[in-house]
Amino acid sequence: MTGYAIAYHPAVHRGLIRLCGWPKNGKQAAALVAAVGTILAWVNWGLGLIVGALMAREMGRQAYFRKIPVHYPVLCAAGYAGLGLIWHYGLSASAPLLMTVEKHFLWELTGEAVIPVNMTIFSGYAIGMSVLVLLFAVGICYLLHPKPERCRGIEQYAPELIGEEAKEEKPVVVSVADKIENNRWIAILMMAIMVGSMVWWFATKGFMKGLDLNSINFIFVLIGLALYHNPIAYLRTIVRAAAVVGGIILQFPFYAGIQGVMMYSGLGVTIARWLARAATPFLWPAACWFIAGIINIFIPSGGGEWMTIGEIMTRVTNELGVPIGKTIIAYASGDAWTNLANPFWAIPLLAITRMRVRDVFGYPLTICAISMIVFFLGLTFIPY
Repeated sequence: MTGYAIAYHPAVHRGLIRLCGWPKNGKQAAALVAAVGTILAWVNWGLGLIVGALMAREMGRQAYFRKIPVHYPVLCAAGYAGLGLIWHYGLSASAPLLMTVEKHFLWELTGEAVIPVNMTIFSGYAIGMSVLVLLFAVGICYLLHPKPERCRGIEQYAPELIGEEAKEEKPVVVSVADKIENNRWIAILMMAIMVGSMVWWFATKGFMKGLDLNSINFIFVLIGLALYHNPIAYLRTIVRAAAVVGGIILQFPFYAGIQGVMMYSGLGVTIARWLARAATPFLWPAACWFIAGIINIFIPSGGGEWMTIGEIMTRVTNELGVPIGKTIIAYASGDAWTNLANPFWAIPLLAITRMRVRDVFGYPLTICAISMIVFFLGLTFIPY
């Protein structure tokens, strides 16, 4: 939701309008949506997903007015690509950040109380994979866009969006309570305290060990307050965010039940052990990616899945003598990968773009299938 709040800020929307004026044809439009959505998904998966959806929608609108043939479903798929290709290498990556917690749940197996982000997110291995999948996302979305005569634009899928424009809400200040809620000095005081806290935190822990899930969320709340200037405007945006992600929130208890079955029955460990049985040090990263991808279909939660199969993966890692950071990134690749085959995380995008699963998801499935080659080669041959 913190990513959503940033994505919906008027300044971000104005930036998207300018960006959407650049492409000269449909292929360039799809490539640009993929590039922006994928890069921002590395920064924060929620930010990438929402900005990707907003950009696909705005690109569809501008293409209609500029008479540029675009295929709206491909634009929507391009906006979603980052959630299946790059988010789990980035700053909101669940598994790597879980391992930065002092005495994380696997510390007795890893022998290290903290696995800092320079061994995972900021390792050469993860950065190399990030660059590789970014180039792949841009290239595949460019190639998937059909010829002009086969394009179906936003007017054929969501004509109601053509005349819809974002409006900036002006606060109505009547009572003393309204003045307090809209007072930017309160936000400035809050931000000063938050900045001081973050400076102390990173000065005490160091950047690599201090960057964890809590600090990342804290930073995004701080950015949101800085953008909106007052607490009530930020609060209203967070409330809207909760409405958009309501479909995801509703499904989480059901997936949590599946996670519980797989965790406490031993099914998840059994599947992971069976798939890991034939692994070698050379092929373990690719095997780890594939295992995570299969189990992610049943447990579409990066942190929840890692809690389920992290122990067996760490044990195999120790047996094979593979660096734990390499295994975590390989796992992260698989956890993200099959998001492209699961519409669970696409609910906000579908709501924003007014699209149906059947109209869009053939393209993410295609990207998912072709990306197998990219993940296998990258995870196997990029040095750690």
